[in-house]
Amino acid sequence: MKITLGWLKEHLDTDATLDALCERMTMLGLEIEEVIERSKGLEGFVVASVLGAEKHPDADKLQVCTVDTGSETVEVVCGAPNARAGMKGVFAASGSSIPGTGIKLKKAKIRGVESNGMLLSEREMGLSDEHDGIIELSDDAPLGAPAVEVLGLDDPVIDIAITPNRGDCLGVRGIARDLAASGIGTLKPLDATPVKGSFESPIKVHLDFDADHID
Repeated sequence: MKITLGWLKEHLDTDATLDALCERMTMLGLEIEEVIERSKGLEGFVVASVLGAEKHPDADKLQVCTVDTGSETVEVVCGAPNARAGMKGVFAASGSSIPGTGIKLKKAKIRGVESNGMLLSEREMGLSDEHDGIIELSDDAPLGAPAVEVLGLDDPVIDIAITPNRGDCLGVRGIARDLAASGIGTLKPLDATPVKGSFESPIKVHLDFDADHID
């Protein structure tokens, strides 16, 4: 079963580190198969805004994009069909290593136009096989912010092997309860706000007691 650290902390109030929590789970009989740091290798990528996108003078399928990275404005040659002025995407500067391809970026001239960095697709970030276009971020994504934070990739994933006798831990609430009982944190109360129905129940209940049988 896979849970994120952030999801666990929605149920468990704790200041314990990830390593301490994993060690405690192991002591409780919950085998940690793997901790997945999804942000690994993506730390240098930032939110960038495409200020302009013009057709490459010497290539029909390429565009020359003017990109604001939050710290500087650069020109990037891009072949993605969805690259356009006004959008926000994920930018990798020259010198960055691209996880999905293993390539280290450097300044280069592409068909006579200098390109400084890259606007990334999901495949280039190693997130999926999707490469039909670059990643599109919401308009309110903070310019220059780390892309891993905006994409929610800074939250580690804990892969736990649940044995057949631990059905009580087949949900994150059960794991949080076990950890709280071990003293590493406090179980947060569930939000059980009553929801009032706006309709009449079709079920009618009538209680009929014989007074002679009531003590």
